[in-house]
Amino acid sequence: MSALFSPYAIGNVLLSNRIVIPPMCQYSARDGMATHWHLLHLGNLALSGAGLLIIEATAVSPEGRITPWDLGLWSDATENALRETLSVVREYASVPLAIQLAHAGRKASTDRPWNGGAWVPPSEGGWLPSAPSPIPFTAGDPSPAALESTELDRIVEAFVASAERAHRLGIDIIELHAAHGYLLHEFLSPLSNLREDQYGGSLENRIRLPLRIFREMRERIPPSLPIGVRISASDWIEQGWNLEESIVFTRALQALGAAYIHVSSGGLSPLQKIPLEPGYQVPFAEAIREATGMPTITVGLIQDPESAEALVATGKADLVGIARGMVFDPRWPWHAAVALNAKLEIAAPYWRCVPGSEAHRFSAAPHP
Repeated sequence: MSALFSPYAIGNVLLSNRIVIPPMCQYSARDGMATHWHLLHLGNLALSGAGLLIIEATAVSPEGRITPWDLGLWSDATENALRETLSVVREYASVPLAIQLAHAGRKASTDRPWNGGAWVPPSEGGWLPSAPSPIPFTAGDPSPAALESTELDRIVEAFVASAERAHRLGIDIIELHAAHGYLLHEFLSPLSNLREDQYGGSLENRIRLPLRIFREMRERIPPSLPIGVRISASDWIEQGWNLEESIVFTRALQALGAAYIHVSSGGLSPLQKIPLEPGYQVPFAEAIREATGMPTITVGLIQDPESAEALVATGKADLVGIARGMVFDPRWPWHAAVALNAKLEIAAPYWRCVPGSEAHRFSAAPHP
């Protein structure tokens, strides 16, 4: 029996297999509102056969967007737009849906990646980013505004309010984004956090804001709705955030009731030196899982089914994230089922598309 295709529960949410589609920013929203692109994108991925689909990084406030075209969940308008998209997806796909709630911090107000990703000034529809300390992400960027305590209170409330909106939308799982150099990661790392108040300096202080946000979200969201956290386990820079600190942070989240840890790395600085190769982030997930027992999702250029199978079978991670590979091949789980001699339920209208020699591996899901 395939380990990758065995069921797994995150809280009370049962996944049919261990394949996760991680968040992938689309930069295609209008004023934070989901568009028809999101319907096409999420609808396509929802029919992939994966066990869990996580909606892209979704800003908790307008100034928390990476670009002016980011998806948001801060108002009735953004909530209603996403509700329309999800209602169609849910009509035809049963995959559990998670959403990643995020604030871009000093990496906010940039152009779309395919346009170069440079800072967008207020005169062109952008804004001045804010951060733990007035340190720009790259030389030449404007120095972000250092956040005052009252502004931190508003950010905490923005995360909680977006989580409440996600609950109203019937989202199955919430993921708090504390990775990739965005705001919460900026508080964690000593390279971007030079504060001298209760949120800076010691490790205990640097993890204080992310833990506060998680705690207040957990207090105001029903316990039946799991909340996980995505982290960058290393900055890949000397004297930066590291694996040992990630383990301490994970234990603190675990004590607050975190459902899982989604382990990535990097993103804080353009000076990072990352050895990009298949599975390069797996050792971080494995070490965190071994040290804490926390359910883990591992990611990072994992491409072939056999590699994903081995990660789960050997206990290096509980779940495997396939992001860019899933966009390149939206039927990756179908092909994995064939390669691993597993069985998979697929959308009924697609059932006859399976080659006859493999038909015994696939069953048709109920169809409206």
